[in-house]
Amino acid sequence: MKRGNVKGVDELRPEYKRSDLGEIVRGKYAARLAAETNVVILEPEVAKAFPNDKAVNDALRSLIKAAREADSAPPIRKRRALATG
Repeated sequence: MKRGNVKGVDELRPEYKRSDLGEIVRGKYAARLAAETNVVILEPEVAKAFPNDKAVNDALRSLIKAAREADSAPPIRKRRALATG
């Protein structure tokens, strides 16, 4: 599909005036979007280990589970060495 010559085409209805729409602010919501988005960029060598997002999530869930189990496990008592002699 070819694009027609869009130069000089004004699609704004005659009853609307640009001055009525207010000031244009570039990136007005950029900070809010950045705060609400949790995109994580993986290092290339890490990304090679995981074929998709499901694999990453599964690995992280198992790591969280292992960490929780390690925190709740009773401490390991070390045996005292028997004195020989």
